Amino acid sequence: MTSPAVSIQKRGAMAQAVSQEIEEDYYPEQPEPSQNPGPIDKYKELVSEGKLRDDDHQRKIVVKLQDLHDQLVNYDPPVVVHPHIEPPNQKKGLLSSFFGASKDPKADQDKHSREGNVVFSYDTSIAPKIFDFSGLFQPKTIIPKTEYDPENTPLGLYLHGDVGSGKTMLMNMFYLTLPPNILRKKRIHFNAFMQDVHRRMHREKMKHGSSFDALPFVAADLAEEASVLCFDEFQCTDVADAMILRRLLEEMISHGVVMVATSNRHPNDLYKNGIQRESFVPCIKLLQTRLEVLNLDSPTDYRKIARPASGVYHFGLDDAAVAHANKWFSYLGDPKDPPHPDTKIIWGREIKIPLASGRAAKFDFQDICGKPTSAADYLELTRHYDAFVVENIPSMDINSRDVARRFITFIDSIYEAKAALVLTSEVPISHIFIANRKLAHSMDGQQKSDDAQGLSPAMRMLMDDLGMNMDTLKESSIFTGDEEKFAFARALSRLSEMASSFWIENRGD
Repeated sequence: MTSPAVSIQKRGAMAQAVSQEIEEDYYPEQPEPSQNPGPIDKYKELVSEGKLRDDDHQRKIVVKLQDLHDQLVNYDPPVVVHPHIEPPNQKKGLLSSFFGASKDPKADQDKHSREGNVVFSYDTSIAPKIFDFSGLFQPKTIIPKTEYDPENTPLGLYLHGDVGSGKTMLMNMFYLTLPPNILRKKRIHFNAFMQDVHRRMHREKMKHGSSFDALPFVAADLAEEASVLCFDEFQCTDVADAMILRRLLEEMISHGVVMVATSNRHPNDLYKNGIQRESFVPCIKLLQTRLEVLNLDSPTDYRKIARPASGVYHFGLDDAAVAHANKWFSYLGDPKDPPHPDTKIIWGREIKIPLASGRAAKFDFQDICGKPTSAADYLELTRHYDAFVVENIPSMDINSRDVARRFITFIDSIYEAKAALVLTSEVPISHIFIANRKLAHSMDGQQKSDDAQGLSPAMRMLMDDLGMNMDTLKESSIFTGDEEKFAFARALSRLSEMASSFWIENRGD
């Protein structure tokens, strides 16, 4: 289904009239923007600037966002009370702990059997303990009781709808207009959030043992970092996430965390047909209880140009790649500014843009990275354009090192400018620097023997964050130094982030 209300820079009397009509006929009386600006004011501003078309359905959602904003104006998040660890009880002797001796001698005497004149006293719990040593020295988690009632936490919002329905744009608008008293806030893609949760839990278990209950500690740390948490693209496709998600959300809500989430699915459709889905049902009920569920699918298509259904990256240099690039360029460009060649003077030199339309530029890879071009050139281009379409990216080998470095510099410049990036490539993006077919002729034995001992702590941390291993870096033998490999890993991470709908819909913000 189509889509959001994103348009492309249309200003004038009509937009002003629409904004005035919204203000007079729809919204309840609001404080002056200077006193308490919020989502409604931001929405009216975007409509008046022609960046959004007025949509009756979206306006109703904006009112819900404003209601939550107004609750947060007077919301004082509770102080997060962290759990602590009680060391194992050292007063009991080892054998006493192991054999589970009762504190009641009479009870021990009652459990016996006779064989001749010999009396055997026993504890029925001995057998399992003989084979389970994990609990003998396990520290105990103490969760202090607090006077805070989670019912006092404002209900969050769960915005769901098809791709392109404006979910991310609306959540972004809410986040950017949060009242100034909300000092601890975070906006994050849900997959990245869950990866962070699992990393934190792993660290705690490494410190305290594999059976240690790390979740209360992780939840408290997350609540300390953000009293308002905005999730983009909430989903659950992994059984490991499904098993901890309900308890994680409950723990954070108990610390006063307010959540706003966007998703392509209604809560009832999350983790559908997943392993042990019945264990996930309580999480669905929690979402429906603690977050107001709102459907963003509008009956009317207000998008001036329908967003392409495919992702921003296409591999395989064929007719489909040409169509992919053309569709995205039409979407990102300005219909009032037909595609045309352009020239920019940068540091006294001419930089030719093969095709430009509005604030979108289209290049062949050789034009943008195949010739000497500096970071300053790329940064200057991002002053003129906030969307770039680059075609025909080849796989790269040891002989392409200079081109690869320019491409990484280009990616960094696009990322820092928060510009949109659409690519067509010979191989999948994750393998641009790992072209095995070509590397077979360019790798030498010294590079193959590379190992992790020479990596810096920063590189190790980034590899862990990206789920990368040494094999991945070994394959990327066009990079030899630690700094180059770090830049390569960072480029892959940034390309992944820039592929999200969140990035495309909020470019330049």
